[in-house]
Amino acid sequence: MKLLLKDDNTGGNLLLIKDEQDFDRLFYGRDRNNKYFTIAWNPGPQQTVTIDGAAHEFRQDTLLTLLFNQSFSFEKPEDIIAWQFNREFYCILDHDREVSCVGFLFGSTEHLFINLDNDASRKLQLLLDMFVAEFKTPDHIQNEMLLVLLKRLIIDITKAARAEYIPAKKMRDDKFDLMRKFNLLVEGNFRSEHSVGFYAAQLSKSPKTLSNLFALYNHKTPQQVIQERIIIEAKRLLFYTDKSVKQVTYELGFEDPAYFSNFFKRHTSVSPQEFKLNGPVAAGK
Repeated sequence: MKLLLKDDNTGGNLLLIKDEQDFDRLFYGRDRNNKYFTIAWNPGPQQTVTIDGAAHEFRQDTLLTLLFNQSFSFEKPEDIIAWQFNREFYCILDHDREVSCVGFLFGSTEHLFINLDNDASRKLQLLLDMFVAEFKTPDHIQNEMLLVLLKRLIIDITKAARAEYIPAKKMRDDKFDLMRKFNLLVEGNFRSEHSVGFYAAQLSKSPKTLSNLFALYNHKTPQQVIQERIIIEAKRLLFYTDKSVKQVTYELGFEDPAYFSNFFKRHTSVSPQEFKLNGPVAAGK
């Protein structure tokens, strides 16, 4: 089942996917123009999800959020329920005050696997039933109703993710928002800006303040977050495109291919050339 709402006036698309055996995404290929954000739910047995060539456990009753530029495939796609939408249907950046998910659910270097308890699973099933009913009710308020349901879905997932990943006693809303803004800035500038100082200045904070903040969240430094984002993109470009190591070097803001090669090997244990030839298997991840 693949249900689609298409707004010809705005170009907005919302999809609901269930029981589909060919559900996957190849960003650097056939799906380059379909810039969908994805929310995937695995209500069935544990399976494997492969994201940008790397395999991850996708446990039962777990949610996963994926950015539009991530390639993914599922071991058993027919068991996955997924919602997909583009920014023309709902721009999470423009409506961040409503859902507070930018730079956390979407726009982070982390893969957030959000565990659902029995109560949360029942609520999600009820919400799914409402989505299906609205998709099958093509009236003049269908778009508005589905948009409201999507907002409800994102808000509920954000709350569940915060409860699981963010230590509420240590991180107030203002600190959480600062962390999200940092992640968003990195997403927009990592190709040209590699220093913590740049991002700290943009946020009117000191690098030390940012370091203390991220220590509360995931024990990573801001520099590690920046470097991880660069490595993620380097792997994508090397694995999914025919660009040379030299081209990738310059695209990611490095001036010297030798320096980039050393940087890449330091973080992955293999050279860019080895990774391009053998993919994620070469790096063991």
